[in-house]
Amino acid sequence: MRAGRITTARRPRGVLVTAGIGTVLVVVIAAGLFLPLVGFLAGATASTVGLVPFPAASVTLVALAGVVVCVGLLLAALTRRRTATAIVWTVLAVMVALAVTAFPLVAVVTGSAERASDLAPIVGDLWGRITGQG
Repeated sequence: MRAGRITTARRPRGVLVTAGIGTVLVVVIAAGLFLPLVGFLAGATASTVGLVPFPAASVTLVALAGVVVCVGLLLAALTRRRTATAIVWTVLAVMVALAVTAFPLVAVVTGSAERASDLAPIVGDLWGRITGQG
């Protein structure tokens, strides 16, 4: 052993490959699924003049928390000594990325359902006025 050299065991190749594949998958999910979905939902909110609610603050917070968690899980995968353990951490990171991607859709659907229940009496009253029943 040379003086001044830190002794660390080399990582198995499977660990590096797993962490690399996980990183690529998380980036593809973010760029190919999350960003277009958020853009579409924000555009739908803008084109309906707020009729379809878009919770921008909560989507931003969930996205930032998701980035932190995914990076942590991928770093945990990279620091493992066994490939099987690295695979578990990588799969968890991909699942978190998918959950973060699904959150904006769930938030908009929930908000739209609440908004629709608020609009039903107004639409019924307008229909009654138009048809002369009210």
